[in-house]
Amino acid sequence: MSEEVRIGFLVIILNLKIAESLANRFPDLRVQVIEINGLRVALEDPGLEEFKTQVFADLRNKYTLESLKDQPAFRSYRDFFWKVGVDPTKTRPAAEALIRRVLGGRTIPRINTAVDAYNLGSMTTCVALAAFDLDRIDGDVTMRFADGGEAFHGIGMDKSAVLAGGEVVMADNSRLIAVYPYRDADYSKIDLQTTAMMLVSCGVPGVSLGLLGEAADRACEFVTRFCDGKTSN
Repeated sequence: MSEEVRIGFLVIILNLKIAESLANRFPDLRVQVIEINGLRVALEDPGLEEFKTQVFADLRNKYTLESLKDQPAFRSYRDFFWKVGVDPTKTRPAAEALIRRVLGGRTIPRINTAVDAYNLGSMTTCVALAAFDLDRIDGDVTMRFADGGEAFHGIGMDKSAVLAGGEVVMADNSRLIAVYPYRDADYSKIDLQTTAMMLVSCGVPGVSLGLLGEAADRACEFVTRFCDGKTSN
């Protein structure tokens, strides 16, 4: 599908394919996509570490572990997880899992400046975000249901998993790049060599386009603040 979406002061033209079978089952499923080019990704940045401290303090003031479960976006993600066969008590929505770490007195995993920056965007908006190295993406990206027997090698996995079929996935012309909306593929992950990123604001029914745009906009702001780069428009 293709649509024009305003994100902050940018107008991004989206061209993301959603398979008909998936769109028919979840007609309110939406995503927003931003391309960021010219990135300079580092292992860490003192300014980013200071910014994390500020964001974590704000989150601790805003939420408690008890109140977090009632956050509307997280309820929508959990409902979607149940519908696609994922137990959200075992696999929590990504932003919720990160915020829970902070509320429990821990920090978030330090990956690199780009991933850490967009994770802060996710945490401050409660929207799941995914990001892929554009130079490793083969052609168009399609969201669809997985076929039984497809292999997926996610970040942090020792070996590929064989999907049962029916999982919601994102795929390019060659391989699966994500099990939607909670695990990205190792092959196309953002690392220190990444110079161009496809940033995806991952919606589910119940999460508005406005909130998806806010999350994409904020993550883009944080990434370009600490990794340089510019968006394509």
